[in-house]
Amino acid sequence: MDKVVIDSSLRTVEWKNNKVIMIEQTKLPNELVFVEYDDFNQVANAIKTLIVRGAPAIGVSGAFGLGLAALQSKATTKEELLSDLEDARKILFATRPTAVNLGWGLEKIMNVAQTGNTAEQIRELVISTAKKMADEDIEINKAMGKNGSVLFDDNDTIMTHCNAGALATVAYGTALGVIRATRESGKNVKVIATETRPIQQGSRLTAFELKHDGFDVSLIPDTAVGYSMANGLVNKVVVGADRIVKTGHVFNKIGT
Repeated sequence: MDKVVIDSSLRTVEWKNNKVIMIEQTKLPNELVFVEYDDFNQVANAIKTLIVRGAPAIGVSGAFGLGLAALQSKATTKEELLSDLEDARKILFATRPTAVNLGWGLEKIMNVAQTGNTAEQIRELVISTAKKMADEDIEINKAMGKNGSVLFDDNDTIMTHCNAGALATVAYGTALGVIRATRESGKNVKVIATETRPIQQGSRLTAFELKHDGFDVSLIPDTAVGYSMANGLVNKVVVGADRIVKTGHVFNKIGT
């Protein structure tokens, strides 16, 4: 694994030259470090140790992990390769068994792998599908952002909690994607980010990526949310959603 500090746009996870490139989020906000992996076990460790986090990012990372596993396998037959992929799937899934997106990403790759007729065809299908999943995540985020941007007005001050941004997805973000799309539509907005204890996703990640993109962002302690709202410092709130149920109720990071 090679580590290189790069000044680049915030793409959390990427497949490049048969390797997985990730932002090492444990180094933020002090350093923007990209790590390079060529072993699916390294990807598993990255998920487990929060080098990569956020449901969409984890789902795609798991898919990329299976891509590496397919390349690492010495299998020459379909059956052998599927067996190796299943072993890798179990290791990757065990890192975050409660993360629905991880299970989804791994299952999608395994289902595609079953359709291949030869080991080489399976390798090609696994990698191409994982790359497509990454591209689709960005497209979905941008579409969500465009739809959400109509709810915000020029000169709004928007509060957000935890991190539902580029760093939680492949790129662009969900809740922060809405804020990005609002600015791209020509509206001037300010952002208030909560620090989000105890892991400080707001201060370490949200404030970092918004400053990185040139937003006017203020960081507040979680206990100042009520004061900020009561004193009219906030116009709108946008947050991520770990789950949305049929009744419309939303589950998200504690403090939401």
